[in-house]
Amino acid sequence: MNSSTHPFHSPAKLVDWSTLTPDHIAADIEAALAEAQAEIDAICAVAPEDATFENTFLALEAAGETLCRAWGRVDHLTSVKDSEALREAHRAMLPKVTEYSSRIPLNAKLWAALKSFAQKPEAAALEGVQKRFFEETLEDFKQAGADLPEEKKKRLEALNQELAEKTKSFSDNVLDSTNAYELLIDDESRLAGLPDSAKAAARQSAKSKGHGTDEKPVWRFTLQAPSCMPVLKYADDAELRKTIYQESTSIGFKDKWDNSDLIRDILKLRQEKAQLLGKKNFADQVLQRRMAKSGDDALAFTDDLYRKCKDAFDAEFDELEEFVAEQTGQPKDRLEPWDVSYWSEKLRLSKYNFDDEALRPYFPIDGVLNGMFRIAERIFGLRIQDHEGPENSWHPDVKLYDLYDEGGELLGYFYADWHPREEKRGGAWMNYLDTGAPQPDGGRTPHVGLITGNMTEPVDGKPALLLHYEVETVFHEFGHLLHHLLGKVDIKSLNGVNVAWDFVELPSQIMENWCWNRESLNEFARHYETGEPIPQDLFDKMVAARNFQSASFMMRQLSLGKMDLEMHVHPERYLEGDLDATIREALAGYLANLKTTPKSMARRFGHLFSSPVGYAAGYYSYKWAEVLDADAFTRFEKEGIFNEETGRSFRECILSKGNSEDPAKLFKDFMGRDPDPQALLVRCGLA
Repeated sequence: MNSSTHPFHSPAKLVDWSTLTPDHIAADIEAALAEAQAEIDAICAVAPEDATFENTFLALEAAGETLCRAWGRVDHLTSVKDSEALREAHRAMLPKVTEYSSRIPLNAKLWAALKSFAQKPEAAALEGVQKRFFEETLEDFKQAGADLPEEKKKRLEALNQELAEKTKSFSDNVLDSTNAYELLIDDESRLAGLPDSAKAAARQSAKSKGHGTDEKPVWRFTLQAPSCMPVLKYADDAELRKTIYQESTSIGFKDKWDNSDLIRDILKLRQEKAQLLGKKNFADQVLQRRMAKSGDDALAFTDDLYRKCKDAFDAEFDELEEFVAEQTGQPKDRLEPWDVSYWSEKLRLSKYNFDDEALRPYFPIDGVLNGMFRIAERIFGLRIQDHEGPENSWHPDVKLYDLYDEGGELLGYFYADWHPREEKRGGAWMNYLDTGAPQPDGGRTPHVGLITGNMTEPVDGKPALLLHYEVETVFHEFGHLLHHLLGKVDIKSLNGVNVAWDFVELPSQIMENWCWNRESLNEFARHYETGEPIPQDLFDKMVAARNFQSASFMMRQLSLGKMDLEMHVHPERYLEGDLDATIREALAGYLANLKTTPKSMARRFGHLFSSPVGYAAGYYSYKWAEVLDADAFTRFEKEGIFNEETGRSFRECILSKGNSEDPAKLFKDFMGRDPDPQALLVRCGLA
């Protein structure tokens, strides 16, 4: 199809994003759907005696490639360039795309064609990645309902459709209610305690909206993380903290953006879908082919870590309450939720004399990126450079890079989009836009990926100066990106991040370790004015403070995973009554006792409810993969964090393999043994 007529179809690896406008979406997606359906119909028409691996399984792998590319671009734009026109075009096509994709495993003729090859001796003779693809495809179809009777298939299609629509509404509500709020302050004394960087950003934000003058300045705060987090952590004005805290907990909860009923609807639909597919609950349905295997096993993993850090968690909170009593001269009492971050930071300062803000000057974003690239080059044998030629991205802030193997082969391109915008959703993420494939000459076409975040912006002519946790986030997303760009799997759908969800965070989380090591920090943590590395005494304080309240941080992550699993293992408990009270009951022991009971974050928890599956019943996987990453990094610690042989081994055993083999085997190939959970507790100072 002509890509000037259908720009979203363009086979170009680096598409001209200025041509991808909402007015093209309907025609482009309709045409791509027709093409995809014709490709599926051709497989359905294969006679049983003529069925081969090429005209059934591999033909299915290739079917819908134009649709996948086009819809992937539409979907991406909704997350970075939201507009009314884009939203309308996306909403109009979403039911049709959902219907097409959910019908594939429910297509009886297609399933028959696949089974007709599966029964042949040639199928039993498959090896390597072809055998893996064959087995995974059969399991995908069974798990998605291929063996259901016709009336149940129809109901499943309707459920998939409804889930797509309701999760999109949830996501829109979170974005809209985040953007609907601003707080304007014209009395500078109320900003006491805030770092200069936060004040400058708030002043710049106000100016960008036409608020205030140089004579009468105004400071603007929003619910985006770089704006509201410093208020909760540093502002001496308790009323200001309370206001921002209460507004942040009302994201997805107030006015026309209340997601309460949508959560109940989504849980109901997911439970019905799981039962239709023969599973007790949605967690069991989702986890059956992940490393955890079932909802109960994932809960057991969560509860085991909970028991191991519960005493330390209680002791940390007791220490915090004691500290507040000492500082205020008041009797020891429970804290308000908007006071926890503020007093925790004061306690940390008193124990370690360490302030996160002191590190900012050493983390200008370009220096962080360049250092991260050099580290990856050394460890994994790569070369990364700015892309030469037109970039044509979706926003002027976005940069484009080329990734080469050290031998000179072009492995892929990637975009980086690091700062908040109102039309961009919150958080940080990696995605892929195109997957390369082997060529007849032995080479491969390049992969294309992207990394995005909502990091501190440049202010007052200075470069964007990041907090250390933002640096970790950059490294984290880059780890996901490398998993995609370094994939060498001959079948696209098995490449890169298309792995078991509780394995997918290993490549991302292991990269964060290079943000804590003196040797690696010297590669990129340089003062933006002087070029000096982080002073040794500041580094020592940073490392000493690393495990400050580590049990509290772990408990927060475990509580989110527990909430997710409880809602998807026992959805019936959440369908009526007080949603927050039911969640609190499920999390007894996981939450600190506070003076004012906070609202649950469920209504703004996009990981769980912004897509039909996403991290639903899978949020525990952050901790699961942290066990893997803490253990895997012990090999780098032993052999050298810049040891090329170790890095090449990780690239070969993990990053290049995607889902071409069982993840437990891939881990064992790298470490020579099964994972040791103790490594995580040791790293967190809890063992």
